Amino acid sequence: MNSFLKVQHFVKRFGDVLAVDDVGFDVAEGEVLTLLGPSGCGKTTTLRIIAGFEVPDQGEASIAGRTIVSTQQRVCLPPEKRDMGMVFQSYAVWPHMTVAENVAYPLKLRRVTSSEIRQRVGDVLDLVGLSGLEDRSAMMLSGGQQQRVALARALVYSPKILLLDEPLSNLDAKLREQMRFELKAIQERLAMTVIFVTHDQLEAMTLSDRLAVMNQGKIDQLGTPQEIYETPQTRFVQEFIGRVIWFEGRVIEVTSDDVCVGLAGNGGTRIRCERNNGAFQNGDPVVVAVRPDELRVDKTQGSGTVNHVPCSVETSVFLGESFECHLKYEQQALTITTPRLEPLAPGETVNLHLPPKSVNVWHKADLSDRVPTS
Repeated sequence: MNSFLKVQHFVKRFGDVLAVDDVGFDVAEGEVLTLLGPSGCGKTTTLRIIAGFEVPDQGEASIAGRTIVSTQQRVCLPPEKRDMGMVFQSYAVWPHMTVAENVAYPLKLRRVTSSEIRQRVGDVLDLVGLSGLEDRSAMMLSGGQQQRVALARALVYSPKILLLDEPLSNLDAKLREQMRFELKAIQERLAMTVIFVTHDQLEAMTLSDRLAVMNQGKIDQLGTPQEIYETPQTRFVQEFIGRVIWFEGRVIEVTSDDVCVGLAGNGGTRIRCERNNGAFQNGDPVVVAVRPDELRVDKTQGSGTVNHVPCSVETSVFLGESFECHLKYEQQALTITTPRLEPLAPGETVNLHLPPKSVNVWHKADLSDRVPTS
């Protein structure tokens, strides 16, 4: 991959808190990279270092080979010299200005001529769907319109990179869905390089070419949305991305192809797992994980068969297109979704079939020192 933005070894401390811990990645021109993770994982701090609003304690970054920050070279360009546009979570739209004045402000700082300002402002407002609102006060705009103004202001001077810090988090669910598609369409039309920060998995999956999943200041995994979802490299990534069902147990057999786990409880249920994440020995305490969309509900298979987990149906709630079913295995509560035409009845006994190729096995302690704190 030809690197357009290159980030190397970012480290940032706030007092005793290590907010960013040796973070680095490359971004290709025209790519959308999302920094995804829970609150406090370091994603916004990383974005602010790239933007120039924070100074790293260590590390460097460059755009198209031009260094924008380097602690070793003692280079730290101010934000206005980095040729980046940024949309903040709060939008930061100035209420005393009109729509056109808000959008034109970055051009006035760059001493662009009045005629060119009018042309650029008109073009970018048309791009974000705000044509005709040039003279409206920013105070008279809806949340979605303010978000568009902030986006137009970030795009009006044609920056090399667009930085988005959770720009959709203040919108209601329906408008957020609409703006996801609009943002993606604008990015594709402009072929713009984007660094996007969010804690919302759906936003990340929808908008991104690649995801960097962050946890406690580090990148746990970097890859395409499909790679992250289907082949998580850490237990944290599997738990954070998408839904997952966990079972505790102990290793009872290790072969060159898989690991066999005996689940906790008195049922003697055995699970063969082909996605092995580490070296295992007989007796090791482990957890096995499967995504609900990868398992199959079996009403006919008898219990005791390998990779069949016998469960009782506690409740079944009609959701319209599907049923949300609450099951119990031994003392463990599970939740799955079944199609509308395949309902499960409370009191019914079923078996959950876990395909060996879909089951991950992790050492039980793998997450103990990397759990998000907020």
